[in-house]
Amino acid sequence: MTKALHARSLFFEAIFPMDCSLPKPSWSKDMRLLFDQFMKKCEDGSWTPLPFYNYKAIQNVHDFITFTHGCSPTTAKLIDKEQLSQAQIFTESFKDGLGFEYVMFYNDAEKRIVCLFQGGPHLQGIPGFLHGGAVATMIDATAGMSAMRAKGLVMTANLNINFKRPVPLCSVIVINSQLDKIEGRKLFISCDVRSVDENTLYSEATSLFIKLDPEKKA
Repeated sequence: MTKALHARSLFFEAIFPMDCSLPKPSWSKDMRLLFDQFMKKCEDGSWTPLPFYNYKAIQNVHDFITFTHGCSPTTAKLIDKEQLSQAQIFTESFKDGLGFEYVMFYNDAEKRIVCLFQGGPHLQGIPGFLHGGAVATMIDATAGMSAMRAKGLVMTANLNINFKRPVPLCSVIVINSQLDKIEGRKLFISCDVRSVDENTLYSEATSLFIKLDPEKKA
C-alpha cells in the first residue's frame, strides 16, 4: 500500500470506526469461502481488504464536512449538517441478510478491485432474480472505488451496462473492476460480473469517472 493510500485509510478509520465489511452471520457459505480465499491472498501483500464504514458510525459530522470541503468546497456548501447526521449509506439501509452484503479487495499492482456481493431477498426484481438496479448499484460502487483508489474523490459521469443474464436471488456474484486508463481528471473503468465459479457472465460495464477539483468553481 502506498503512503497516500495508507494515510487516506487511517483518516477514514479515525472518522468511521466501524468496519461493515467483516463477515456476518447472514453471509452464505459461498460468500464466506470466497472471503477466506481472498484473505489468504492478502497474506503476501498482493491484495488488500478494503474496509467499509457507515455514516451512522460518524462521531463528528464537522470532521466529515471539513474533509469534503478540502476536496470540493462547492459541494461542502450544499451539505446540511442535520440531514447528514441522519443519513445512511444506501447499500447499508437494509437489515443484515436482506439487502446488500459485500466486501471488496484491492490489487494495487494490477489496479484492480474485486467485489464479492450477495444480494438479499429485498433486492428482488422479477420473481427469483435480483433487480437490475441492485446489480448496477454494485457495479457503480466497485468501479467508483477503483477510481477513488487512483485519484481520490470522484463522481460518476457515465455508466454503461450490458446485462447478459439475470442473477439468481440470494446468490453470490463476483464483480471485477479494472482501471483502464487516466486522461487528466477522467478515469475509465471496466467491469464484469460473474458467478462464483466464473463460468457464467452476468453483466459487462464500462464507466467514466471525473476527479473532483477543489479549485474548479461550479
